Amino acid sequence: MKNDKTIDAMLVTQYLSGDANALTELVKRWHKLFCEKAYWLVKDADVAKDIAQESWKTIIVKIDKLQDPKSFGAWALRIVYTKALDHINSNKRTHNNLEHYKYEQDIMVVENETDESLKKALLKAIKNLVEHQQTVIKLFYVEDYSLKEISDILNISVGTAKSRLFHAREKLKDTLQEKRNDY
Repeated sequence: MKNDKTIDAMLVTQYLSGDANALTELVKRWHKLFCEKAYWLVKDADVAKDIAQESWKTIIVKIDKLQDPKSFGAWALRIVYTKALDHINSNKRTHNNLEHYKYEQDIMVVENETDESLKKALLKAIKNLVEHQQTVIKLFYVEDYSLKEISDILNISVGTAKSRLFHAREKLKDTLQEKRNDY
């Protein structure tokens, strides 16, 4: 009965002429098959019913553009398939976005842990410097003084300030390199 294209053509023509009962008959003839075909693709009965409902909305809006009323079944099933595939693709995008977000969060946690570990290692390394190197490092990097200003503050030459900063950096670099090799 569902394959009887003549009945479908007659019902489509009647509906387009204003007979609302003809649409009711079309729904009775096709709705169960729409649900089955959607379920075949999405494997979820509730989603399949929603897809069938959405398909009917589209069918009602576009039925006047159907050129051959006898092709109603194939035309309507194409709408169901398209809606089901759209749902599947949308879920894939959502799933991929969630996976990407989770991956980024995992990376940020690892980076934050690494950053914290590196900060602790750096602070510990600074504390292990001799006092005059600690002072130069703090004035240069924390207080943002120039080498000239540091030399004035500490009452040393600019060359001595440069030398202390250089040796402090080298010790810090060596200490941190050892830490990285430990990881």
